[in-house]
Amino acid sequence: MIIPVGGKATRLMPLTEATSKAALRLLNRPLVEFSLLSLARQGIRNFIFGVKGYTNYRDLYDYFESGYGFSVRYDIKPRIHIKYQPNVDDLGSADSAAINMEYYAVNNPVFAVQGDNVFEICVKDLMQFHREKGALMTIVLREVDNVEGLGIADINRNSRIRRFVEKPAPKDAPSKLANTGLYVLSPEVRKVFKEKGVKQITKEKNRLDFGYDFIPYLTDSGYPVYGYTLKGNWFDVGTPKNYLEAMKKLLHGGFSMLTDFGGKISEKQQIWVQGESNDSEQRRQKIIRKIKQGRIEIEGAVLIGRHCQIEDGVKIVNSCIDNFTRIGKGATIENSAVLDRVIIGEKAEVRDSIIGRHATILSSGRKPTKIDAISVVADDVTIEEGCSLTETRIYPHQRVRGEFKQQILMSN
Repeated sequence: MIIPVGGKATRLMPLTEATSKAALRLLNRPLVEFSLLSLARQGIRNFIFGVKGYTNYRDLYDYFESGYGFSVRYDIKPRIHIKYQPNVDDLGSADSAAINMEYYAVNNPVFAVQGDNVFEICVKDLMQFHREKGALMTIVLREVDNVEGLGIADINRNSRIRRFVEKPAPKDAPSKLANTGLYVLSPEVRKVFKEKGVKQITKEKNRLDFGYDFIPYLTDSGYPVYGYTLKGNWFDVGTPKNYLEAMKKLLHGGFSMLTDFGGKISEKQQIWVQGESNDSEQRRQKIIRKIKQGRIEIEGAVLIGRHCQIEDGVKIVNSCIDNFTRIGKGATIENSAVLDRVIIGEKAEVRDSIIGRHATILSSGRKPTKIDAISVVADDVTIEEGCSLTETRIYPHQRVRGEFKQQILMSN
């Protein structure tokens, strides 16, 4: 399997300003871990991260290395093996696949997935479909209610793809089947990557992307490209709004491979408080006691990480709190993601927002801080007491005071 991880993930900025999109934390683990887990549990053992640039390589290699630790964590036997793209800058997702298939001399069908998708797919069915159709490439499609802003497939009765219509108006859409960014490539595609036409596209556009360049080349050239309709769940986590929607759905059991996050406090409630070592177990028990005594109010599905400290009067609704986070008295966290090592002050209100790693939200009863409406506070940011952020994005390593609405705050 190849996971192209390039680009700057601009839609997720500022969370991805200094972090690889694939390594962005979701439910207290790197986002790409969901894809790896789903496929490893179905027998896939060889993974290639098509990493471009220093940040993508550093974040993924430092966390996953060769895949040994991941295999132990999820009890995957025999273990998985993770390889990395050589230090060659690719010109897009298809170019990344071409580089890695050549470098690692891949002679079997390859499953290529995007690093910002969380999906559930039966690999056996998909591969059987690919073989039976004699496809050079199979594109996984998903039926959608709203076609706007998506690449929509024009397919014949035999599921062969004639073309994609990019971002059609609803009345012009040839179907309701959208490209999910999940692909199966036959090993013969290695020869196609070397064709004059492909080289010409790459030279003219200085790019070779699956969606924009390579798939249109294949369909225009008459190669057998087929569409397989996905029946399981699929989440595009490519924007802060989508990230929060995916987080809530996953907390409520939307990913069958991972419905128990560890440390569930009772059978009836969707509440997890994580803790493994003796000292983290003590903190875990303290939080559980407070929940049972009503000193911490929980609604919906909530995941709380290891070594968290939560004071009395805190209310948490459909949210995820990552490891080593401290939440002060009377604070409210609703429909939000609070990443690891965050400090949230007394009486702070965080709603429908994402707070990055090692951020400090200063707040007091006299001057409460309010963050809402899909605001994003990036890593290592300090928000002063009494601040108000509405639909605002703050880039890393800043200290901010005042009221902001629909703004982007960059340092300097």
